[in-house]
Amino acid sequence: MIPHERSLVEKWKDKPFVILGVNSDGTDTEEGLKKFREMAKQDGVTWRSFRDEGSTPRISETWRVQGWPTLYFLDHDGVIRHKDLRDDAEMERALEAMIAAAEAAAKAPKAGEAPKAPAKPEPKKAGG
Repeated sequence: MIPHERSLVEKWKDKPFVILGVNSDGTDTEEGLKKFREMAKQDGVTWRSFRDEGSTPRISETWRVQGWPTLYFLDHDGVIRHKDLRDDAEMERALEAMIAAAEAAAKAPKAGEAPKAPAKPEPKKAGG
């Protein structure tokens, strides 16, 4: 999974997209945490990762994770839109739609705010 996740981070680095990891790889010990950090560095994990064992209640309990890995796809409003999409193409189609929706929402006027006027075109120069 990590190579695909890494490619998504690169592909959408300038878009409203983020990966957050939650790990339960024995990171509750100093030795386990050290091993995880070494593995993450070796595999090129650049996104933020949290320790499941480092929270009370555990993140996996709060989110009702039954097995690893579990994938949740949250939109720009924090709503879970998909869970456990495993096929790379299907995952990317879902994410592309969610990114487009986030970009559209960012451009939409906020409640009580007047719509923005379109940019005026540059005047044409004579002889050009």
